[in-house]
Amino acid sequence: MALSLPSIALLTHPLVDQSLAVIREYLPSPLPMLEAIDRRTPIPFKQLSVEAPLNRLFATAIEEGEFDDFEGRRIRLEVTGGQPGITIGFWAGRLRILDGKGEATIRGSLGASKTLAERRQDPDQLFFQRRLVIEGDTELGLGLKNLLDSLEWDFTLHRLLLSQ
Repeated sequence: MALSLPSIALLTHPLVDQSLAVIREYLPSPLPMLEAIDRRTPIPFKQLSVEAPLNRLFATAIEEGEFDDFEGRRIRLEVTGGQPGITIGFWAGRLRILDGKGEATIRGSLGASKTLAERRQDPDQLFFQRRLVIEGDTELGLGLKNLLDSLEWDFTLHRLLLSQ
C-alpha cells in the first residue's frame, strides 16, 4: 500500500512529531512486559524463533568466515536491568541462542539497542555516551561490536522473516 502525498505530508508535520513525542514521554515503559515475556519464554522457543532469522541476517558474513573468531564463545546482549536479554554463541558455522551468561555482556537501554540495531548512530558514540556498556571480556565484546559495525546488514522485519 503506497502512501499518498497528503498522508506523507501529515506524517512529517511538526505537530504530529510533537504529539508523538508527548505520547512516547508519558506512555509506560514496555520493559516490565518484555521482562515478563522473556522470563516465561523457554529457551527452545527462543532458539526456534531467533536463530534462523539471525543466521539469515548474517549469512554472507558467516560464509565469508567473519564470525570464525567467535567460535565457541558466548556473548550476552541485554536491555538495561538484565531482562530482556539473550545469549548468543557461534558453533559449527551457525549463530546459536544459548541459556545462561556470556563471557561478555553488552548492555544498553531499549532506545540505544534499537538505535544500534537500526544503525542510526555510530556504535562508538553510544559507548562513549555510556548508553551502551560492555562488561566481562571487553576484548570479546569490542570484537563483536567492531565486526557488526564493519558489516553491511539490514535489520528490518522483512529481511529477518522473509529473506532466503
